[in-house]
Formats: sequence, structure tokens, C-alpha cells
Amino acid sequence: MHFDRVIVVDWSAANLPTSATNRANAIWIGCHDAEGGAEWHHRTRAAAEAHLRTLIDTARTDGLRLLIGFDFAMGYPTGFAQRLTGSDTPALWAWLATRITDTADNFNNRFAVAAAINALFPEGPGPFWSHPSNQSWPGLPARRTGIDYAALGLAECRHAETVVPRAKSPWMLFNPGSVGSQSLLGLPMIHRLSQHPETAVWPFHAPDAPVVLAEVYPSLLAGPVAILANAQTLPADQAQVRLLSSALYRLSKRNCLGPLFDAPAIASDEGWILGADHANLLARALTWA
Repeated sequence: MHFDRVIVVDWSAANLPTSATNRANAIWIGCHDAEGGAEWHHRTRAAAEAHLRTLIDTARTDGLRLLIGFDFAMGYPTGFAQRLTGSDTPALWAWLATRITDTADNFNNRFAVAAAINALFPEGPGPFWSHPSNQSWPGLPARRTGIDYAALGLAECRHAETVVPRAKSPWMLFNPGSVGSQSLLGLPMIHRLSQHPETAVWPFHAPDAPVVLAEVYPSLLAGPVAILANAQTLPADQAQVRLLSSALYRLSKRNCLGPLFDAPAIASDEGWILGADHANLLARALTWA
């Protein structure tokens, strides 16, 4: 389980281009390889995706094996993909790619799509919830209260969120810590990137391709991230991609990545956080040369 280069992406669900001067909420891409590390920020998802394609093409031209981690859920609790598509999670990415609109300046229809999905569950309020307080979306509740996930035939959280309790359910679309909007806007990109013949998306495919995409959770390194951000006055997102890409690359260099790719059987349907139960190993790797 060796990779020559590791990239970590801190995604954003911003509805406009992020600030040109305040980079705290920008998309951040961090990279580490034998030559060291680098970070880049992007104000829009379109620009970030274009940059990622360039990074992938460059790595393959140079004959490098590449691991890319994205900080949003790549799947949903068991049964959701089957309910919407009659198939598996990769089919759900394609399904969303035909319904999500996301313009070059970040304007998108994620709340409308979530409300439309909720309408497909006549047995009660659908699974998605939360939106800005100054907006109203019929069928999309502002709060979790009243949603009976058992009646919907779904779980409130994936198994990954039970292992990493700080991680929020992908059903939650807004408010601090939420990841649901990032997932709705990120999964169409995962579908597009996965169409490259040399690309695998773990754990839905075996991680043996030249380019492997995976879900990550940078807050597994919350302590070191806070220390670095404070010491160097960095946006937390920049510190996250720097440290996590560094930790994963150092583990790869010592052939110690294998345990992070161990995942339960349910992960092939729901997805999994790379290294979900290996936070200590990730932190320890930061001390290695």
C-alpha cells in the first residue's frame, strides 16, 4: 500500500466564490511527496476540480501513484443508494451528477435537490434536514426533530460516524460541523473523477489503482492542527490539509498505510473514513522523519 504522492482536499459548500482575502472558508488542497509539501486555495469548486485534474494528470505523466483524500462523506447509510437508484453507491454519485447544478461561481441547487429527495419518502419527513434560518424549503426540515429514520428504513448515521462520533451525519446540510452539503456538491465530482480508467474510489473499489480516491476526516488530527494553526497563524483548513497529507505520506513511505485501509463489510455500501480508528497512528507519523 504505497503511494508516491498524497493529496488532501478540504471541500466547501459555499454558495458564492469565497473571499479573495479571507481564506478561512476557501477550498484547500494540501500535497506531500518526496520533495516536500505545498498547499493551494481555491475560491470555487470548479477551479478546485480543474486543479485536481491537473494534479492527477501530472502525477500519471510522471509515473507516480497518487492517493487523494476528500473531507466529505462518499456514501450514505445502507439502503439509501438502493432506494434512489436501484443500485449501489457509485450509481448514486452518477444520479446526483445529473441533478446537482453547480456553476463556475459556486451557485448551486443543493437544498432543492435535498428537498426533492425527501419528497421521495412518503412515509414521513425525508432524511435530509437543516438549512439557513433565512430560507424556507418545503419538505426540508430546519431541525432533526420529527424525522423517524427507522420508519424510512434508514439509519441516522453511517457506521463510520459511530466510530468517529465527532463526525456529523451526511443528512445534516447546514450549521457548524455539518458535512451534508459538502457531500451533495462533492459526490458529482467523485463521479466525474472516477471515470478515469486509472482511478479507484475506496472502499467501493479495491485500492490498487494508480490513483485512489478516499474519504478522510482531518479532525482526527485536531490537536496538532490547532497547535500549527495558532503557531503560524494559518487558517485551520490549511493546517488540516498540510498535516493530514504529511501524516499519510509518511505512513506510506514506511509502508504503514495498510491498517488504515481495513474497513468493515458495511463500508462497501456506506463508505468509510480512511484511518477512522487510527488517529494515534496518524499523529505519531507526524513525528517521523
